Amino acid sequence: MKSLTPLIVDAGIPVASYYVLSDGFGLSTVAALGWSSVVPALRTVWDLVKNRSLNGLALVILIVNVVGLAVSTMAGDARLMLAKDSAVSSTVGIALLISVRMKRPLMTAGLKPWVTKGSAAGNAAWDRLMAGSEPFRRAERRFSAIWGSALLTECVLKVIGAYTVPVHTMVWLGTVLTVVAILVAMFAAGGTSADPMEKMVKAEIERAAEATTVDETEVVAPTAKVAAADN
Repeated sequence: MKSLTPLIVDAGIPVASYYVLSDGFGLSTVAALGWSSVVPALRTVWDLVKNRSLNGLALVILIVNVVGLAVSTMAGDARLMLAKDSAVSSTVGIALLISVRMKRPLMTAGLKPWVTKGSAAGNAAWDRLMAGSEPFRRAERRFSAIWGSALLTECVLKVIGAYTVPVHTMVWLGTVLTVVAILVAMFAAGGTSADPMEKMVKAEIERAAEATTVDETEVVAPTAKVAAADN
């Protein structure tokens, strides 16, 4: 539920509020779109305040929301308001792909606890594999690359839809595109990156445990021989 909260707040509530405001209260399309964007913007501000630290990505999303809302409201263009939402996806997607190019994937912060299960042995195995396994590092970069590509694709489709599909339809269709992009990224990145990495970490933990057992045996055996000789 914790992982689904951002999706509900950023996608579910705006869509529901748009139809309530436009169909239920008779607001114009531009007004309904504008007011339905308030909750995601407030959530971004709340995250910045609660975490007591400046998250660059969260700040970018907030700026995109505020500037896009202001510009599109002044222009009175509902399609522009729909298209500006794709700016968030494109910004995140480009940032992810750049981080992969720089070999510092942004998705690693969320990927590592999932792969290692947060255990000390898992974290140690991760560090060893990052230092000595190129296949492991490739999988790490691939994970962020898949997410970045999925978000950029979503951005392109949303922009095309914003100017070719009726606004009333694109409101819910945009959310569908977002959900589909997330699901595709989850399954693709999980199957090709996270799962293999998890198996490699597990194998490394077992290898380290076996090596430790052998070392302990080698230490205990000579000690036992010395004790027997003394007797």
